[in-house]
Amino acid sequence: MTASNRQYDMEDIMTRAATYRDADAMRGVLRRIHDAVTRQWNIMEVCGGQTFTLSRYRLEELLPEKITMIHGPGCPVCVTPVETIDRAIDIAMHPDVTFCSFGDMLRVPGSEAALLQAKARGADVQILYSPLEALKMAIDRPDRQIVFFAIGFETTAPIYALLAQKAVGMGIGNFSLLTSLFTVPAAVEAIKLDDQCRVDALLAAGHVCAITGTAEYESLSRELGIPIVITGFEPVDMLYGISKAVDALESSRIGVVNAYGRAVRAEGNRAAKKSIDEVFEHYDARWRGIGVIKHSGLTLRRKFEHLDATRRFKFSHTSSHECNGCIAAKIMKGLSLPADCPHFATDCTPQSPVGAPMVSSEGVCAAHYKYNRFQP
Repeated sequence: MTASNRQYDMEDIMTRAATYRDADAMRGVLRRIHDAVTRQWNIMEVCGGQTFTLSRYRLEELLPEKITMIHGPGCPVCVTPVETIDRAIDIAMHPDVTFCSFGDMLRVPGSEAALLQAKARGADVQILYSPLEALKMAIDRPDRQIVFFAIGFETTAPIYALLAQKAVGMGIGNFSLLTSLFTVPAAVEAIKLDDQCRVDALLAAGHVCAITGTAEYESLSRELGIPIVITGFEPVDMLYGISKAVDALESSRIGVVNAYGRAVRAEGNRAAKKSIDEVFEHYDARWRGIGVIKHSGLTLRRKFEHLDATRRFKFSHTSSHECNGCIAAKIMKGLSLPADCPHFATDCTPQSPVGAPMVSSEGVCAAHYKYNRFQP
């Protein structure tokens, strides 16, 4: 790639590139990265949205060979464990249940089937675009048990907290949540401390930090001894974040750099954090393909536990098993690439996924299938 000879000021780029897809701005940041890097660095982008941007715009091909991007576990569809999918199917098959979910979750494979197969067998499974629709459904259909599949990270947790608060406040008795909620910092810590994994710097997800603020990442940066750059999801955002990470690595600086100042403040969203703390508490959660990570999940507090679908419905299964041959855990740790998987682009495709990372557009395997599978 031939970079422009113009000199670019990074802050100026982020101010004037209104669409954040400006080609000249991208060339300017890329030139800065190429000029700055002198050593091999492994940089993890933690969010599936960032992984999607890297693949869609082929940014990795434009980066110096010394920079390796590691695609982290930041897609909730990908890390929801098999047993939770099996439990969702079991609940959905109850004759008095209307099971509501975002569309991606219907294709995530459990140990034997997916929610889509349960729907084909007669389960009342509904695709919703907003969790608030489920609450309205519970009001309109008092004869049905309405269950919403609440997945995500700190970004979506506030809306589920609002749902729980409204359901309790309105005395709605036929509404419950099947939760699969995770927190990002605990997963990053677990991966960084894995003896097989080497992460030199982290790109943190801007929309998560818009909720949580930066304090938790400051302590995480000090604990792990790596720089953490908070960035957005457009191409210029991503390159700008990588540039800031390289600058920190080359000068041996740790700490947090907020490269997404238009959305993230140090204090985060106080109202959202208050709602999360009121409704949820941390627990040791299982991540698909990775295992149990301490204090990495969010579950309903005792005051709201009557809204927990796992308490309301008995689960008939006793064990669940992962798909044989899926190497998602190795991919998320930077030890393998999607193309290294024997299932990739053969029997595992977005139309017929074997593993969860092939389901969502933000899953690393799905992104590579769409944009990178013919890359040498």
